[in-house]
Amino acid sequence: MTRTARRHIPAAVLLVAGCLGPSGCEAERERADPPPDEGIYGFANGCYAVEGYDGGGEPLHLAATPAGDGFAFSEPSPEGAAHFTLRASDLGTYLLFDEDGRYLTAELDATQGYVFRRPATLDSELTLLVDGFRSPAEWVLEPSIADTRRYQLKHYQTGAYLTLQGLHWAAPEAAVITLVPAEGCAEFPELGLDAEGTVAPKTFPDGDLFGIAEIHSHMFSNMGFGGGSTFHGAPFHRLGVQHALPDCSLWHGEEGRRDVVGFFFDGAGSDFDIDQLAGILSHGEADQFNHHTAGYPDFVDWPKAWASSTHQTMYYRWLERAYLAGLRLVVQHATGNSVLCDLVTGIGSQTSLYDCNDMVSVDRSIAAARELERYIDAQAGGPGKGWLKIVESPAEARSAIGEGKLAVVLGIEISNIFDCFLTPPEGFPRCDEALVEEKLDHYRELGVRVIFPVHKFDNAFSAGDGSDGVIALGNVVNTGHYSDFVEDCPGIETAFDGGGVTFGGLNKPRDVYDAPPAVDTSRFAELPFATLVGFLEEIQQPPLEGEYCQQHGLTPLGEHLMQQLMARGMLIDIAHLPQRSMERAYEMLEASQYPATKTHGSTNGGRIYGIGGMSGMHFGRCSVAGTPGALARSLRDHVAERVAQGGYPSEALTFDLNGFAGGPRPRFGDDASCSDPQENPVTYPFTSYDGAVTFHEPQLGNRTVDFNTEGMIHIGLLPELIEDVRRDGATDADLEPLFRSAEAYIRMWEHADERAAAL
Repeated sequence: MTRTARRHIPAAVLLVAGCLGPSGCEAERERADPPPDEGIYGFANGCYAVEGYDGGGEPLHLAATPAGDGFAFSEPSPEGAAHFTLRASDLGTYLLFDEDGRYLTAELDATQGYVFRRPATLDSELTLLVDGFRSPAEWVLEPSIADTRRYQLKHYQTGAYLTLQGLHWAAPEAAVITLVPAEGCAEFPELGLDAEGTVAPKTFPDGDLFGIAEIHSHMFSNMGFGGGSTFHGAPFHRLGVQHALPDCSLWHGEEGRRDVVGFFFDGAGSDFDIDQLAGILSHGEADQFNHHTAGYPDFVDWPKAWASSTHQTMYYRWLERAYLAGLRLVVQHATGNSVLCDLVTGIGSQTSLYDCNDMVSVDRSIAAARELERYIDAQAGGPGKGWLKIVESPAEARSAIGEGKLAVVLGIEISNIFDCFLTPPEGFPRCDEALVEEKLDHYRELGVRVIFPVHKFDNAFSAGDGSDGVIALGNVVNTGHYSDFVEDCPGIETAFDGGGVTFGGLNKPRDVYDAPPAVDTSRFAELPFATLVGFLEEIQQPPLEGEYCQQHGLTPLGEHLMQQLMARGMLIDIAHLPQRSMERAYEMLEASQYPATKTHGSTNGGRIYGIGGMSGMHFGRCSVAGTPGALARSLRDHVAERVAQGGYPSEALTFDLNGFAGGPRPRFGDDASCSDPQENPVTYPFTSYDGAVTFHEPQLGNRTVDFNTEGMIHIGLLPELIEDVRRDGATDADLEPLFRSAEAYIRMWEHADERAAAL
């Protein structure tokens, strides 16, 4: 039986012990009613003593052993027992955390079997590098099969049941557990919100939903790249913040030197020469300081959204703080990069937990998003009680936001989407229309509603986005084809496809897009250094100056993908299409009157709004002397352009956090890049746009964050960013379109559903 609320049972009901516990069959014993509770989910973050009963003798309570390294059922009264904080690790699953900050675990002893231990620290899948590891500190709370008024505890790691002496595989042998309310528990480690107030359902006077949409984010980049901390830090962890945001030295090495991706991407290695690159590829680490590694609770160099690309910026408590400021819809894109993963694992700088394949990253990210939803519900006391909900339709999104929740939409932004490679590796079929439709249906069933047809590298649907430099080299590795840039370009503005070619020697245009590959890169994962050395001559040749773009665009299979996405009412983000693909995509969308999003780059003169779609904007980061409200200029311009196309007066945010894109910088201090003197910094306390929440100076573990000189280092400083724009002179009317962006996104989604039905 699953119990979610306490049934009333009169006092002095008899417990029929039967053959419960090691004492065998016992006489019936009269027991008083247990303390009232709210069922298996209702103990989250409460303080309790743990009483155990096996049908014989008197109940006993868990207490620390005299040596202090374990627990035993030894105390007759709850007052002398250990008092545990029950920290939910999942719905109905708990960590038992005592007054001294130690955990109840059951671990195998060579001579005694499973015994109760009392460790101060726990291992995880990352510290052990064991995929799927289950902690011995997690306990599943179940209704007792011997006493429906009480509970039993199942060991999450083994599936065995807690008894007064240890673990037993048979449920009838489980001790009957009563959780007795207590006092004096230790507070489980967690980051604060530094805010007070509550979110209530809210609409504008015209009935439209109130709330900000952030339509391009990557909460689970840690699940990409083989899951081995190439990207470090998670938006949550079952075992708590210490495991979600730990010191990264175990994976990024001393001084962050094994963070090879961050070393080159964030600028420390931007002036490298070929000899230095060869050294890094040979040794798996940089030869100089990269970054300080400290995570929770000290946090020195990270999170820093605008300067540290390989560290988490969307921890769930930071996301919750943004939610308190008005964030009501987030599009969460699963992402990763198989070539980068193969590189860092191949040279030994990182160890992956699972396959580097792009779609493995996607599957893990989707599953983790569902786990986050459960985790937040668990902290709130049960299914559906949390402040975040994954939504699969515009009606679900409208309902969730209408209840005052944050709606999360699942998307995919990855190069080899659906394993539809341009050059399929061994073991993968070449994609055709039937396989594409099968994959679309599968991922739609998993809840995915937004798709990028292509990301950085060429795939079976389209040429890659046209990114230059090392991305172009990665494309050669991914496909076995040289770069394919030409000067005969359509001229449509894209975020990535255009300009010169850094590695001129790699550019060898081909007439047939899906011709047999020019080079064999199939052994890159096992021999990355040897593979890249093969291109040494080409990457040392001079760059090509001029306006180059991808020679090829959407393939016939790419057009079929677009048609099938529209037929299913799924949203298409065209931001990474190269010029020829984008021009054809617009033609198809316009012919079908179907909306899309374009969350990088320009609006193409409002063309994205003309099809009922959405773009996205960033606030300015420098005030302009004599021009109040300059920070909101981009918002005003986007809204005006959209309204001119007959669109709803709004615009969303597109930070692309955790997407190697950077976040808003500070206006003050050494890291600012403003020419005019800056005035009116953020001070505390301040209230949210709707006045419902008061924000205080943000704490990051043991340190205080100064937004004015540090910028929006993580999503939790969205309240400060909005307040900064207000102090620059933006009016409530200026900002209202931002707080209508959740409504706008849902309207676009509803329009997509309508067009899908018509098509």
